[in-house]
Amino acid sequence: MYRYYIFHKPFHVLSQFSKEGEKKTLADYFFALPKDVYPVGRLDFDSEGLLFLTNDKQLTHRMLEPKHKHERTYWVEVEGMINEEAIERLENGVTINANGKHHTTAVAKAKIFDKAPNVSERIPAIRFRKNVPTSWLALTLTEGKNRQVRKMTAGVGFPTLRLIRYSIGNVTIEELAAGTYKELSKKEAEKVLEMSRGR
Repeated sequence: MYRYYIFHKPFHVLSQFSKEGEKKTLADYFFALPKDVYPVGRLDFDSEGLLFLTNDKQLTHRMLEPKHKHERTYWVEVEGMINEEAIERLENGVTINANGKHHTTAVAKAKIFDKAPNVSERIPAIRFRKNVPTSWLALTLTEGKNRQVRKMTAGVGFPTLRLIRYSIGNVTIEELAAGTYKELSKKEAEKVLEMSRGR
């Protein structure tokens, strides 16, 4: 029987079930899952947000196949007040280092939040520099190079302070608190293969 789950991964949790030193893993949040359920892709240890888990290998393959270009939207808090010039550069492509090679990122969607999104406080909290403001943007990508969002925002002069994956396709973490998960039907799960609308 195929099973599908979405999980709101907190900060400083590994996207795996196996232990690695004293770091928290998915095993600290999931209990009595079928042994063959695994996360599709990953989120870095210091990133937060939507993680998809399943034992449906066909769906996993379709999600990970780059040619399908599934949209993933990230909410990003950056150091400094990001401007429209930087947003335009993010949308049109930024040259980053990917596995030791120069890579120009694919066309993306980016927009500045008028005010900080309604997200829970990070634990531990970010150490803010009192005299340096911060701002938030939504960045939608169709590719997933290692630490790509962080490299992109740094490349346009606004280092990432906090990174939350809000959605994959039309599946979001809306109303899913950090550290909690939800089981989906196959029909609901297949929304991860749809392009995000209106972003």
